[in-house]
This record gives sequence, structure tokens and C-alpha cells, in this order.
Amino acid sequence: MQLRLHYGHLPYFCRGQVVHGFGRGSKQLGIPTANFPEQVVDNLPADLSTGINYGWASVGSGDVHKMVVSTGWNPYYKNTKSMETHIMHTFKEDFCGEILNVAVVGYFRPQKNFDSLESLISAIQGDIEEAKK
Repeated sequence: MQLRLHYGHLPYFCRGQVVHGFGRGSKQLGIPTANFPEQVVDNLPADLSTGINYGWASVGSGDVHKMVVSTGWNPYYKNTKSMETHIMHTFKEDFCGEILNVAVVGYFRPQKNFDSLESLISAIQGDIEEAKK
């Protein structure tokens, strides 16, 4: 069944090789992310709104886990468009270079600018808690 939302057509599926990101997820935020390469981000459908989405993800042929994904320009950091996926699972090893499979099934909120790193972290943690439900 395909859901028709104000924010576009969901679910949306994508896959691509995990690449190194900006190095902020684990280091600055304490929230590791798997990053898609530019060619995946550049080919996202126009009706997939930027912002914070949730759904399911797997690495390679591994198990499927809940995830949240930020798609867009991340106003707090003022960088280029990206698609950063936080998978709700603790991995034993780095999986850069592996294939990431993502199913986006819902939309939480648009991206917004935050006045502090702490408020950004708090919002992300809230998104993660909501996605766990």
C-alpha cells in the first residue's frame, strides 16, 4: 500500500554504498549516521520532502532495524544536501563501503535551524524516541 501524504509519496526505497560523511554524527552529536553518496542524494524524487523521516534500514544482507533519516541541507551546519541515516542498532564495526538499504515510511518534521548544538541533539534524540514507537 502506498501512503499519499502532504509530504509526498511514501514509502520510498533507496539503496547505495555508505560513504564517509562530515564526521559529526558520532563525534559532535553522539549519534552515528550512515551517509549516502551524492549520486543517491541527487536522484531522490522531487516529492520526497526534505526533513526528518523514519522507517527501516539494513546494511548489506544484515538484519532490518528501525531508523531515522535526515534529508536536506542541515541548516545548523549550512552544508550541501545530504541523506544521513541513524540506524537504531549498535554495530560492532564500521560499515563504510557496504550497501545501505532504506525504506522511508513516514515523515516527522521539516529541517530547521537550531540556536545551539544542545538543542539540535535534543531534537534528534526526540526523533529517535518517536521512531522507536
